[in-house]
Amino acid sequence: MAEVVQTVLGPIPPNALGITLSHEHLLCDQRGVTFQEPPEPADRALARRPVSLEIFHWIQFNWASNLDNLVLDSEETAIDEARLYREAGGQSLVDVTPDGLGRDPQALVRIARATGLQVLMGCGYYVGPTHPPHVASMSEDDITREIIHDMTEGVRDTGIKAGVIGEIGSSWPLVPAEAKVFRAAAAAQAELGCGLSVHPGRHPDSPFEILEILRSGGADPRRVIISHIDRTVQRLDRLKALAETGCYLEYDLFGCETTATFPYQAFGIDMPSDAQRLDLARALMDAGYGKQLLFSHDVCVKHRTRRYGGPGYDHIVRNILPWMRKREFTEQEVSLPVIDNPRRAFAMPAPR
Repeated sequence: MAEVVQTVLGPIPPNALGITLSHEHLLCDQRGVTFQEPPEPADRALARRPVSLEIFHWIQFNWASNLDNLVLDSEETAIDEARLYREAGGQSLVDVTPDGLGRDPQALVRIARATGLQVLMGCGYYVGPTHPPHVASMSEDDITREIIHDMTEGVRDTGIKAGVIGEIGSSWPLVPAEAKVFRAAAAAQAELGCGLSVHPGRHPDSPFEILEILRSGGADPRRVIISHIDRTVQRLDRLKALAETGCYLEYDLFGCETTATFPYQAFGIDMPSDAQRLDLARALMDAGYGKQLLFSHDVCVKHRTRRYGGPGYDHIVRNILPWMRKREFTEQEVSLPVIDNPRRAFAMPAPR
């Protein structure tokens, strides 16, 4: 059966994706769900200051405690940042901003046209606190039908189609509203045969719990992407057990090496370095799971963009891929997480 990848500008063949970032956000707003008021009185004024070089070091360790940092709302900045990635050789980008976090289909179309990037858009719902009020009264079937409509007809009345389900979000522990969305997403994925991107809770057991829910709902684990694997499952034996389910393991925090006070220290998570990410990628490839790896940055806050002092969307292309070659990854291994695997992860049967 012929397959396509659905971008915001229309379908393309999977082999036209080229270098692909599998988990990014060009525009999003986390202020209503992620913001943590600083506990120290001296820091509370910093929570409401604009992001600047003067407070950049503080923001690195307290990125969830600065309101300005938690919103990406400038199309001009998004175009400039995405263009740097395009100029470095990037060709495609998956924006997994769901409804409730500021998804804007028309803006993604404008960004794609301005940069020449092939942009895929997500659909569905993130963690419970971001669910729009109407989600509470929706049945699982209602959510399934909405996801299918977003993927096949377009979001609402825009005619702009999503290219992946997700990122579907989980808290830790998982709450009933999130479980409902996961079951609905599983049914949609089973019908569509498309990729499904998961935001797991911040606990090593969360991906396993989610996969069980998805499988029981009919989803194909081989089309499920477990995002943020860097901060979620760090032991190699557990990574192999997760890979044995057939899912994709997505290292999507490249460039993020600081163990921020919240959420990472609060959940007992030590953020790995890029070197440690490559060590684990090497081990997983050696164990036979190379075809299940995806790379990205999850740029979703100002301080991770180039304009505000961060590594930007071009970090993997400019820095990580050359570093892999210096570490004696073969060309085939270098291409797996950014070219070959995205072609399979985001392909879906072409409409008849």
